[in-house]
Amino acid sequence: MQISNRIIAATGGGGGLTLCNAEFLAGLGAHVYCLDYQKEPSVEWLQAQDRVSDSKTGSLTYIRLDTRDHEEQEAVFAQIADKHNGIHGLIAGAGVNFVTPAIDYPPEQVDRVMDINFKGVFYSAQACARQMIKHKTPGSIVLIASMSARVANRGLRCCVYNASKAAVDQLGRSLAAEWSQVIDGKPIRVNSLLPGNIVTPMVLNNFLDEPHLKAEWESQNMLGRLSQPDEYTGAILYLLSDASSFKTGASEIVDGGYTAW
Repeated sequence: MQISNRIIAATGGGGGLTLCNAEFLAGLGAHVYCLDYQKEPSVEWLQAQDRVSDSKTGSLTYIRLDTRDHEEQEAVFAQIADKHNGIHGLIAGAGVNFVTPAIDYPPEQVDRVMDINFKGVFYSAQACARQMIKHKTPGSIVLIASMSARVANRGLRCCVYNASKAAVDQLGRSLAAEWSQVIDGKPIRVNSLLPGNIVTPMVLNNFLDEPHLKAEWESQNMLGRLSQPDEYTGAILYLLSDASSFKTGASEIVDGGYTAW
């Protein structure tokens, strides 16, 4: 599964799951642009960049991006693609959550979650695809959804998050259908990754609010534990590389068996 010298963009790449995957791909020789909302990269990101630099393989580059801003997305993806005469892949991983009972869910939080989790993901895929078409570089787009696209997490009250991830999962199928032969008969492949419960800063915040969730979640999947971000690197590599050349419009569920009970 070769990824060396490919140009990859990764939204939400400032930390968490997406940064873990970005560092892994860069370690295999990819040149990964981490796009995130923070003006400056975090200490976590800088440490990852140092490790990649020491390995003398690919590269990690940070660009500040608000995925809610359509025009900003278009400009950033054009900047990346014009520099390299193309772009080969995208991990659309920017996302947020807001936990509260549905009966109390404030309208401004509905807008925030949907703007980042769905609209931002669509804008990223759209901007990336436009550059792939412009530069005639068929590629692969991976949308980060969630197992919450298929089920409601027991004990966690986040109905809008769940709905946003279901929308992302369906978006992947719809884009795959439209872009299957869009570049002179060649595809932009689009698939969704549906992770299970991961130990990330966002999930740890959930545990601070509701401490009982950790033990409950560990007992609810077949493997009896939570996942770590690096347990998704193989799936991401597969979906972005030519190893998955006949795979598009699919939902890759990696959830420890949570949704298979």
